[in-house]
Amino acid sequence: MIAIVSHDAGGAEILSSYVRRQALECLYVLEGPARKIFERKLGRVETHTLEEAIGQASSILCGTSWQSDLELNAIKLARLQGKFSIAFLDHWSHYQNRFVRFNETSLPDEIWVGDLMAEKMAKEFFPDIQVTLIDNPYLQDVQQELDIIQTHRSSSPDAISVLYVCEPISEHALMWYDNARYWGYVEDDALRYFLLNSSALGKSVERILIRPHPSEPAGKYSWALHEFDLPIKMGGSHTLLEEIVESDVVVGCESMAMVIALLAGKKVISCIPPGGRACVLPHTEIIKLQDILKTVTNVHSE
Repeated sequence: MIAIVSHDAGGAEILSSYVRRQALECLYVLEGPARKIFERKLGRVETHTLEEAIGQASSILCGTSWQSDLELNAIKLARLQGKFSIAFLDHWSHYQNRFVRFNETSLPDEIWVGDLMAEKMAKEFFPDIQVTLIDNPYLQDVQQELDIIQTHRSSSPDAISVLYVCEPISEHALMWYDNARYWGYVEDDALRYFLLNSSALGKSVERILIRPHPSEPAGKYSWALHEFDLPIKMGGSHTLLEEIVESDVVVGCESMAMVIALLAGKKVISCIPPGGRACVLPHTEIIKLQDILKTVTNVHSE
């Protein structure tokens, strides 16, 4: 029996899809956003304490979290009990930081990744650990859902609808580096940079839907409603896929939601402002807002 241990949304999406696709019988340790994600896909899930699950399991499969120490505690406890541990990495950034808390590193016995770029990066960061490439089960699920989603929305040739996907950038930087601006910008900077330059998209914007990250409070970005005279609405009341499908353009910094938008055939823009680090997403289809603005400036100067 395998123990599934998960807290944050990114890892939970992958692990829940994997369990469903493999029809696994598992012992579950779920906290935070993970519980709702697993129950959305699997129905009611009986959960256990970490000690109960690892005590009964032969191995563990976990995600990684920045909001919680749950997975790292699972890896440590599994090692103490001689149980094999696997961690599935869900993004393309902060690989080493995911396994460090309070200057203590807790590495699993094996690392799973979902694409070739992640495999290359993980092997460079963790040369002494087995890195295994697994077709990303969450993106497989997403593609299947996109294939069957029906929408009656008809795009206007002159106006576009934008989905802005948020990330708690400053919270990550504070936790790992004790500096909210470690990467040269925070989430409010990026959103403001986009809203100030939304006219550069080249068409009239009929709606800007701001979707907070699952770990963020719903009203975190309400300041934008008052600061900008734009057709802004707050998102998150529908699923991510529904909000992506109902948009023409998806904008963010380096969110996994942007990768999903590419699968949906949407135009995707990274709006990391000047002075911020480059977008870590390896997908060449993602357009940089800074490049759009340079092109607009050059055209106007000719």
